[in-house]
Amino acid sequence: MAPTPAPTGSNSSLTTIHITDENDFALLLPTRPGELISDAESDAQAYCSTTTGPVCSNIMSAGFIKAAAISKSPNNDWIQVTGCIDPSKMSLSPDDEGGQLDVRFPNGAQCMYGGYGASFIEQVEPATGRFCLRCCASENDQTNCNSHQDRGGCLVAIPGKYDFPESGVSCS
Repeated sequence: MAPTPAPTGSNSSLTTIHITDENDFALLLPTRPGELISDAESDAQAYCSTTTGPVCSNIMSAGFIKAAAISKSPNNDWIQVTGCIDPSKMSLSPDDEGGQLDVRFPNGAQCMYGGYGASFIEQVEPATGRFCLRCCASENDQTNCNSHQDRGGCLVAIPGKYDFPESGVSCS
């Protein structure tokens, strides 16, 4: 597999994401109402699910995350959060099929799990009401953070939990 391209730009708190648990994480999201995920590669910013986590300038709107699940590899090579969203709560276009943000775009993006330069991939799919984020512990981890599966969507790029029968939520 081709290596993950090198990060672009200096790291910034505006593009720093994290995963602590299913209630405390951050996603890179568009800053303009109705902006397509794929068009936000240059200006996406981190939005936190809660105000109790690491420094975060933006907070997700209440109800945006409908359900989320976290999982981690047994050897700590990666941590991920997957789940369902209500795109209307963050003014995302309900027709947007989504896109991928990663260590290259937006400039300076990083996940606190692996640090600056470590691989991560995030996909947000408003049309299906789905999101996924996996942060890897090292650079160029194309086994666990394959940035070249961007057209496959969350179900292919980051297999995980997308059905939450206990809360009546499904986005698989």
